[in-house]
Amino acid sequence: MKYTVRTTLGEILKVESNKVILEKHMPGSTNHPMLYMAVSMSLQEISTYPEAQLSQEKLMALLKDLNAAAEAE
Repeated sequence: MKYTVRTTLGEILKVESNKVILEKHMPGSTNHPMLYMAVSMSLQEISTYPEAQLSQEKLMALLKDLNAAAEAE
């Protein structure tokens, strides 16, 4: 699967190893108390929330790491 800015957080979380990558780029994201509200949101949508602290540069780095991990599997 190729991850894009339109990929939902829920799709990413289906792969257990992706949690480590999410934590690298968005510390605390996988155990955030409001996580359930974001699982249906795309990464692009999540990046619009200041509290996500997911700038476009960080978003691109996250996607790069997710896709590299997916290719390695």
